[in-house]
Formats: sequence, C-alpha cells, structure tokens
Amino acid sequence: MDIPRIFNITESAHLIHNPFTPEKLATLGAALRLEPGTRVLDLGSGSGEMLCRWARDYGIGGTGIDMSPLFTEQARRRADELGVADLVEFIHADAAGYIADEKVGVAACVGATWIGGGVAGAIELLAKSLRTGGIILIGEPYWLQLPPTEKVAKGCRAGAISDFLLLPELLASFGNLDYDVVEMVLADQDSWDRYEAAKWLTMRRWLETNPDDDFAKEVRAELTSAPERYATYTREYLGWGVFALMSRVM
Repeated sequence: MDIPRIFNITESAHLIHNPFTPEKLATLGAALRLEPGTRVLDLGSGSGEMLCRWARDYGIGGTGIDMSPLFTEQARRRADELGVADLVEFIHADAAGYIADEKVGVAACVGATWIGGGVAGAIELLAKSLRTGGIILIGEPYWLQLPPTEKVAKGCRAGAISDFLLLPELLASFGNLDYDVVEMVLADQDSWDRYEAAKWLTMRRWLETNPDDDFAKEVRAELTSAPERYATYTREYLGWGVFALMSRVM
C-alpha cells in the first residue's frame, strides 16, 4: 500500500507533512506537559518528526503507523539520527482500524482524519487505544473565513465548502462528541508558507532529474499552478491546527 505518487514526490524532502514547523511541534509538546515514559500512538505518522522530536526532548516512547513506505523509511532514519530508535518504532501499514496492543497516554491523528471517515470517526478509533485520562490529538483544517463559492473551496483542495468548519464550529463539534478541548496549537501564515512553498523546489529538482518519467507532465502541471493557487486560495481561506481533547467525566 502507498499514498498517491504526487505526495511522495512533492513532500519527499519534508520532515513534517502538515503546516507545522519544528517550533510548532515543540510548542505542542510543551503545551501537553509530556512526561518521560508517556506512550504515544501516531496514526498517519508520515516521516515521524513528531514522535522522534518528542522522544528526544521529552523522553516519550511510541509507535507511528503510515501507509507510505518512503515516509516510513524516512521516519526510521530520523529516529536513528536523533538517537531515539530505542524509544519509537514506525510501521508501514494502513492506519485505518489500527488499535494499539497496550493503551497509550496520547493517541494522535494529525492531518489524516480521513482514516476514520472524518473527525468523529478518527476520534472514535483513537479512543480504542487510549488509557483512561489520556489525551487525543486531532490535526484538522478549518476555514479562516467561509469561501464565497464552491470554486474557491476546491481551490483550497477541499471537495466542498461543507468539508470543513469555521474554527468556533470545529471547537464546538468536539464538545458535541463529549470531549473537552484542553489545548490547541494553530498553524500561522509562515508555517503554511514553509509547508507549501517547500514543495515547489522539491518538484523542480525532481523534474530536473526525471525529465523522461511518465509522471513528469503531472508534476510539471502541479508546479506551474501551485504557487498562484496557494496564494489565491489556501493562504487566504484555510487554517489548520492540532487540538488536544479529553473525554468528559462530568
């Protein structure tokens, strides 16, 4: 199994496959007050930067599951680079339906809620791996402002305006699922720029070394359209954040 090839190409040089910077990951880890020995499950772990950095900085342990062989291998190399291969493991598998053998203190799905069919399904899946009193992390887009047309929504790579909520509505939706929002860290325009713009140089370098590849036309089309599309649509309308949730007990 693997993710679509375009993502393997455009994000092959990314350490973080969402609009977070290393500084944002550090802020999130500090905000969660992670204690040494905490076990973390990360569904859709990408290249493993969150688990690896938190293992190095906070002494957590954990498991990441991702369906990209490329990203999974990159995650294992990153664990070696940061000296935490004894604390974290990365498994190439479909995260949909994955349940940890032992309950964890933090269960995360950061930017891959599609594995549960949406936010509610992802939370339900993560809860099956979570110990009592643990924290669920959900990484999810939201509208900074409602797109005026469906064309604008599609320019943000959404299927429709209804795919995402405004931030107050997204926060309210967690409460409707009987969860307290106990922390959040949001992307900003700079972190969005770093996520999106870094893809453009990666695509250009790939085209230079793979001019005869059957996929080159698709990559060329993406590189040609991506900067203007991002500046016109995503940068103006789409937000992204990680939200920490705890099940309500009263």
